[in-house]
Amino acid sequence: MADIMQTYQALCDHAREAAMVESIRAVLGWDEQTYMPPQAGDYRAEQITWLAAASHRRRTDPRVGEWLAACEDSELVEDSHGDSATVIRELKRDYQKRSKLPQSLVEEMARATVLGQQAWVQARKDDDFASFSPVLTQIIDLKRQQAEAVGYEESPYDALLDDYEPGETTANVHRVLSSLREDLVPLVAAIAESSTQPEVEILSRSYPVALQKQLGEQVSAQIGFDFQRGRLDVTHHPFCSGMGPFDCRITTRYDEHFFPMAFFGILHESGHGIYDQGLRTDFYGLPPGEFISLGIHESQSRMWENQVGRGRAFWQYMFPTLQETFASALTDVTLDQFYFALNEVRPSLIRVEADEVTYNLHIIIRFELEQALIQGDLQVPDLPAAWREKYREFLGIEPPSDADGVLQDIHWGAGLIGYFPTYSLGNLYSAQFFAQATEDLGDLEDMFSRGEFMPLKHWLQEKIHQPGKCYRASELVERITGQPLSHEPLLAYLRAKLEPLYGIG
Repeated sequence: MADIMQTYQALCDHAREAAMVESIRAVLGWDEQTYMPPQAGDYRAEQITWLAAASHRRRTDPRVGEWLAACEDSELVEDSHGDSATVIRELKRDYQKRSKLPQSLVEEMARATVLGQQAWVQARKDDDFASFSPVLTQIIDLKRQQAEAVGYEESPYDALLDDYEPGETTANVHRVLSSLREDLVPLVAAIAESSTQPEVEILSRSYPVALQKQLGEQVSAQIGFDFQRGRLDVTHHPFCSGMGPFDCRITTRYDEHFFPMAFFGILHESGHGIYDQGLRTDFYGLPPGEFISLGIHESQSRMWENQVGRGRAFWQYMFPTLQETFASALTDVTLDQFYFALNEVRPSLIRVEADEVTYNLHIIIRFELEQALIQGDLQVPDLPAAWREKYREFLGIEPPSDADGVLQDIHWGAGLIGYFPTYSLGNLYSAQFFAQATEDLGDLEDMFSRGEFMPLKHWLQEKIHQPGKCYRASELVERITGQPLSHEPLLAYLRAKLEPLYGIG
């Protein structure tokens, strides 16, 4: 057993060193999206390519295979959900998958996606898809090569989806999202036909950016984001990046005349950050100290943004502070008016600003377009037209420009193909988890109305954050809620909130 423990320790040390390389890459990626000067882009691509190659060499070192082979039939794997078994199982999975990828493809992908993100920033600024099209064409080709190298059973998209939602399949996601869409469409229609509508101009009054930043940081800290282990900055497209066990960066963007953009962006990214900060630091770089999947990660951000932040109880507590902070904008506004405005349901162009109901339609559009691109059924130059057609079909609207259409998300320029469906999975997970938290903790709404957010945070840490990757997402949902993932809790939550507001149901 002593020899096995030495082998296991060598495996863990090696994985932690690879994680350190990847954390350095994360720092450079964060800097690229926040403070990097424009002329530094090409060299930054070379830096990140070098780090990606170094990480790949370490992750696919033949010694990793030897260490895993020595450990996988030992006493270390007796408890299949234990820490040591999780380390061995997940590192083996990662080793086998990465070993199928040629070093040259890894380097080319790293370089192309850094340059792709930079090209996206300029293309969106200029509303110029044509300038972005060749870059995206190259990225799609590389992602097809990745899918073929890794392998798949039914769809090449499966191989890419697995990067973000391990074990999930395109067919199952399609089934879940199709069921969700079938129930969302009539709800959207009923709301649209209601004679009761919110006064949304409230949200477009003057909300000075400096005050938004001050309030955003205050609320982020109140719900549990630790600014001694993280910070908030400005970027083109909000994100959260974990750079080490005590370093988590969140970002947002501001609009003086649209309050929800930054406020809910901060709540959303704070939810991601609280998850990262809730992982076990003593296992940083190893699977028990890593998040399970992006769908589970998204459930944490969406819960704080929506179930908490768009709830009436939250604003019962927060609205007096908001009125004091933005006195000129809100002196004539009541709590009920503001709460209704925040929960408006209306088809809109921009995904990150979409309401809780139509948001999932934005995701389904991207999910379908991604599959078509990877399968070769849609060519990149034809993407803007396909995008406009989907928006007419799903939401009854059409973007007036590509900047507010096909260029609105950074994901494709960053090579994140297979990422989008995890957003809707996160919505489903969040509703199911929140329902269980309410059952376990009691009246969460009463707690929120008094500004008490720590009971929920601690419940999430215990149930979701601390286990790391000891369970698959599907296993974790059943372990916590006693039920497989379902769209019913999300629909029940949406109906309970929106039917009284709109006088329907």
